[in-house]
Amino acid sequence: MARAARPRSASPRRTRPARKAWSRLGDDELLKLRFCDLGLTVRGSPIARGVRRLYSELQARGIRCQPHVWLAEEWFTPDGVPGIAVPFYLAHPRLRRLEQHLMTQAEGGNSRWFMRILRHEAGHAIDNAYRLRRRKCWREVFGPASRRYPLRYTARPASRRYVHHLEDWYAQAHPTEDFAETFAVWLTPRSAWRTRYADWPAMRKLLLVDQLMAEVRGRAPPVRNRTRIEPIETNRQTLGEHYRRKLARYGQYRRSTIDVLLQWLFSAERPRRDALRVSTLLRANRSALIEAVSRELGLTRYSVREIMRAVIDRSVALQLYIRGDRRDAVHVARWMLERLASLYSQGETPHMPL
Repeated sequence: MARAARPRSASPRRTRPARKAWSRLGDDELLKLRFCDLGLTVRGSPIARGVRRLYSELQARGIRCQPHVWLAEEWFTPDGVPGIAVPFYLAHPRLRRLEQHLMTQAEGGNSRWFMRILRHEAGHAIDNAYRLRRRKCWREVFGPASRRYPLRYTARPASRRYVHHLEDWYAQAHPTEDFAETFAVWLTPRSAWRTRYADWPAMRKLLLVDQLMAEVRGRAPPVRNRTRIEPIETNRQTLGEHYRRKLARYGQYRRSTIDVLLQWLFSAERPRRDALRVSTLLRANRSALIEAVSRELGLTRYSVREIMRAVIDRSVALQLYIRGDRRDAVHVARWMLERLASLYSQGETPHMPL
């Protein structure tokens, strides 16, 4: 699903978005358009200025890696990729207004908010570029990156073991988020982190980031692939389809159990001699389904993987078989996994990864 790309290492100075014929459309007409027909690019968009600013901040610190940036449906940094996906609506004021109208807010919709998220994502990208999480000192201070990603976490607002950067005490969600948040605080100009966190246990993490960045200063990153996951220009769904799913994700869900969904969608009796077991189908398509659902819902693979594990376990216990052909069953399984991931992502502090 990934497509190789070679975006420019720096964007031109022009940041005023080009006039688009669709910018005068009402919401109903705009929602009928496909992503791939919008003609959006980072170059020449309001995003470009922030990207240049990020590159300048990294350069001032002696970091040679410049994460490539592309437009997607949501914010994310793929594992192993030194690049950042930025939501499409930030590329044009008309789309930002649509997002604001439908979702009540446009995440990253002002320059300060945008840079806070961009620096956080840059932390993930730099981690990927220099393979920092593989280092023993990284694991000792932040914890193992392989730690199971929780579907939800209960934040401890009074804790001084974590920096404060994004909302919801985001550093507490997972070791990789802890690193990205710590990196963002370290990178932010005039953050005065040495003074602000002087008496906090979190200072140990900031000092490690400072040490790691000193070690990679001036070095070309070993990971330099330009992979772009789910870029807008190849996305053939309409804006309406996107927002229907997004609104449903944030809406209220019936608390159906895994068993109820499984028994509704699949058969407890073998419909024909060569019918495939649900558990076999899920195991064979595990990676693809986890990747698709995590991208679709904006959740991490860690959280979706845990839901998949529970679904496979229950399908084995219930001894279920697929109905129809294998291709249709894969679509049904994806639909089910999306519903369960949407349901279980609701909680005290739901993890919506950046």
